[in-house]
Amino acid sequence: MDDTVAATSDDGEQEPRWHAVIAVLAAIGLYIALPPGLTMGPRWLFPAVIVVLVVPTILLHRAGRHHLDRLFGFTVNMVMTVQLIVSLSLLIHALPSRREPPAALLLSATALWITNILVFALWYWRLDSGGPHGRESRAGHAAGAFLFPQMTMLPEAKAAAEQDTWSPNFLDYLFLAFNTSTAFSPTDTPALARWAKLLMMVQSIISLTVLAVLAARAVNIL
Repeated sequence: MDDTVAATSDDGEQEPRWHAVIAVLAAIGLYIALPPGLTMGPRWLFPAVIVVLVVPTILLHRAGRHHLDRLFGFTVNMVMTVQLIVSLSLLIHALPSRREPPAALLLSATALWITNILVFALWYWRLDSGGPHGRESRAGHAAGAFLFPQMTMLPEAKAAAEQDTWSPNFLDYLFLAFNTSTAFSPTDTPALARWAKLLMMVQSIISLTVLAVLAARAVNIL
């Protein structure tokens, strides 16, 4: 699709990116809060890599270089996903060894559970319907990898609710990711695409693993 197409969302403006930036910064903060034994390499390495990748992503978006912007965005997501999986593996390994105090393990598991939500919200936001720029390039959101409730509304109902040009933004995908991590299944937004179903399965598995760690430590069975 032509990157020069003017795009607007349901409020007449471009889809906001600052929601996603805050999610990335929150994930960095949660990583910094982890004990040293649950981090990979020097503590400064992960935040530095993410910042180095996020800054050009923002600049490329402002410059209209959407293909490169999308490439850097995917790289940010992949780095965050790798770090999440590594930290989760280290957390599981730390349980039987008792190298970390119980309180630190509980706080770490909670931080990783929240990070799981943020990471997969970023994946859904970046992949669905061509990503934010792809959604901006169309008036309204009629098709995608997820079936949002607004997509099932009748045209007259959309007009009455002033939802004619509704399109999901990061907060909608954050809500989807939160529900996936808490209910372990779609709630109001079913997945239609196979890649979306696979990602939701992976997210649910990670969430279940973290909650199992929390439960195990809470009842002191390990």
